[in-house]
Amino acid sequence: MNLFYQPEIQSQQRLNEEESRHAVKVLRLQEGELIHVIDGKGGLFKCSILKAHDKKCELNILEYQSNFGVRNYYFHLVIAPTKNLDRIEWMIEKCVEIGIDEITFVQTRYSERKEVKLPRIEKIAVGAMKQSLKAFMPKINEMITWKEFLKKDLLATHNLIAHLEDGERHLLKNVPLAGESTCVLIGPEGDFSNDEITQALQKGFRAVSLGDSRLRTETAGLVACHTLNLINQ
Repeated sequence: MNLFYQPEIQSQQRLNEEESRHAVKVLRLQEGELIHVIDGKGGLFKCSILKAHDKKCELNILEYQSNFGVRNYYFHLVIAPTKNLDRIEWMIEKCVEIGIDEITFVQTRYSERKEVKLPRIEKIAVGAMKQSLKAFMPKINEMITWKEFLKKDLLATHNLIAHLEDGERHLLKNVPLAGESTCVLIGPEGDFSNDEITQALQKGFRAVSLGDSRLRTETAGLVACHTLNLINQ
């Protein structure tokens, strides 16, 4: 199944320019052919092509399925992006393929990157969503400072911080998280500072471990995502 992404498919009933070009120029689809379109909000639309235009491919909606691939749990990853943005882009692609609901980038004391360009990140997420046959586009938030993050209300049922300092930490895979909303904090390559760990714990976060290996930031984010999805299988 080739999936196309158009957030406004119900009101516009056509593909955007990029998706139109892919359908008509790359795949050479013709009028009358059937395609499937997702809106990023759980909607799956079976459509026929009315006008095979490479800038505004017009569609006729034949069938609609809501909540396609809906999950009974929610995973929010809060992560300090790496200096090399290619690594975090790779992580985003794989996390979306596996299953993730929300991503927030945070600038911590030892962060080496202070900004992230969301349009490119979102484009990577869209490609991964379509490739993995998903209909939900994860919410990707602007980068914020650690101080700004601490001011936010805790909306998840379980709020966890993965760090490498000594102290009581439970293995993430052993924490009962099935069917719940979970937020996991992942620090930069220099880890969170002691002050940041203390502040997170005071705010209500619980310390967890991702295993005995010392992981790169992007690997830790992917491991957390994979673990949460396995727990909820």
